[in-house]
Amino acid sequence: MTWIFEHEFMRNALAAGLLVSIGCGVIGSFVVLNRMVFISAGVAHAAYGGIGLGYFFGFSPVIGAVGFSVVAALGMGAIERRAQQRVDTVIGVIWAAGMALGILLIDLSEGYKADLMSYLFGSILAIPLLDLWFMLALDGVIVLLTILYFKELLAMSFDENFTRIQNVPVDRIHLVLQCMIGLTVVMMMRVVGLILVIALLTIPPAISALFTRDMRRMMILASLLGMVFTTVGLVLSFTYDLTSGASIIMVSAVAYFLALVLRRRGSHAAD
Repeated sequence: MTWIFEHEFMRNALAAGLLVSIGCGVIGSFVVLNRMVFISAGVAHAAYGGIGLGYFFGFSPVIGAVGFSVVAALGMGAIERRAQQRVDTVIGVIWAAGMALGILLIDLSEGYKADLMSYLFGSILAIPLLDLWFMLALDGVIVLLTILYFKELLAMSFDENFTRIQNVPVDRIHLVLQCMIGLTVVMMMRVVGLILVIALLTIPPAISALFTRDMRRMMILASLLGMVFTTVGLVLSFTYDLTSGASIIMVSAVAYFLALVLRRRGSHAAD
């Protein structure tokens, strides 16, 4: 199997998968614990508006996606905590509006958009070295913020009301988490695409949560699982000429259902 990684593009793809797995393991654990999957999906799809802004105004679509996803994450976070309307409805509107804006701006942009589909479905096999450095930087920011606010994030995740009583700025911590979700989404979009981002963000932590309740162990296990899933998915996609992003997600999904079966059998054995 090692001969597959003799190709430079496969080595870059493997490096991208490993880097993305770190962000997914760390932030995905909080997403699963706080039941923020729907909000994360909304951020992922709304980020397409930033890609459209990049194409329309002539700057990097990745930079546009970073800015737009962070703004969308902050907006959805504020709506979730303060709005009187049904939260799922408002988030669904932002989700759809972000994608629609991106599509319209791309339609109005001049020139040929050769790599447009890569943002929707991923292009891990075409990731350049510069993008790897960008992912490494985002990982650094995510890990640093997690270390700085770990106690607050953990307390908020388990008992928000008690945390608020202890004079912890819960709303600010929640917005920090939303920003980290936005950064993680941007990092993942070149690996599995915006459409499949939410699966890679939640499946490894969901599997980890079946076997451990310790948050640090959950993050580490989720990151390691993400690395395994991306590696196996890459090998399968290269061997059988399949779409890489979809292969990674299918490997993750199969692993999740197997984990559920193992956990259930373990529970029955214990009884």
